Amino acid sequence: MGIIERMRLDGKTAFVTGGARGIGKSIATAIAEAGSNVAIIDLDIEEAKKTADEIAKLGVKTIAIKADVTKEEDVDNMIKVILDTFGKLDVAFCNAGICLNIPAEEMTYDQWKKVIDINLNGVFLSSQAAAKVMLKQGKGSIINTASMSGHIVNVPQPQCSYNASKAGVIMLTKSMAVEFAKKGVRVNSISPGYIGTELTLESPTLKPLIEQWNAMSPVGRMGRPDELQAIAVYLAGDTSDFTTGSDFIIDGAFSCF
Repeated sequence: MGIIERMRLDGKTAFVTGGARGIGKSIATAIAEAGSNVAIIDLDIEEAKKTADEIAKLGVKTIAIKADVTKEEDVDNMIKVILDTFGKLDVAFCNAGICLNIPAEEMTYDQWKKVIDINLNGVFLSSQAAAKVMLKQGKGSIINTASMSGHIVNVPQPQCSYNASKAGVIMLTKSMAVEFAKKGVRVNSISPGYIGTELTLESPTLKPLIEQWNAMSPVGRMGRPDELQAIAVYLAGDTSDFTTGSDFIIDGAFSCF
C-alpha cells in the first residue's frame, strides 16, 4: 500500500470545534475528503448544520452539535453525542478561538478572561474530554489550533491576551503529548500565520492591516484555509504515529525574523 492510501482516514471519527466556518470548516472538509466521519461543533448551530450538510455530500456521516467549549457540561454532552452516534472518537481538532485587539492598558479583566477562557481553557476542556475517550481506546490523535502569535508579538495590532493564550496552547499540547506518549494518544498543534478567512477579509477593523501584513510577509500574502488541510490530514492519520508534541508553524516564513 502506497503513502497516499495509507494517509486515508476511512472508518475514523473526528470532531472539529469552531467547525462551522473558516479554518475549522476547511479542516473538517479535508478530514471528510480523506474518509473520516465528522462532528461539526460550534455555538452557531444553524451554520454548523449547513456545514455538516455540505460535508455529508462527500459520502461520510456528519452531525452538527451546539456547544460552548468553555462550559464543561457542554463539552461532556458533545462527547456523549459523538459516542452515541459513532461509537468512538479517533481525532479531535480543537480549533475554537477568538481575538480581541485591545491595548494592554485598556483591556478590562473580563475581556482578558474571555479570550483566555475560549482560546486556552476551551482547548484544555475539549482535548481533555477527547483524551479520556482515546486513552480507554488506546489510540487517538488530538490536534490543537495554536498560532504563530504563540511565538511572536504581532504588530501593529495590540493583542496580548491572544498571544498569551496561543503560547499556552503550544505548551499545553507539549505537556499532554509527553503524558500520553506511551498510551497511544498523540497531541500536536498547528500554528497558522495570517489566514484569509471570510471573517478576516471582511472585518472592517482588520482590512486596513492586511496590506501591512502582506508587506511584512516574506511571501507577500496571507495564507488560505486550504493550505492548512494537508498537515491536519497527516496528523489525523496513522502515518504520523511517531509525531507527537510538535507544533507546526505554517505562516509563509512570517515568524522567521
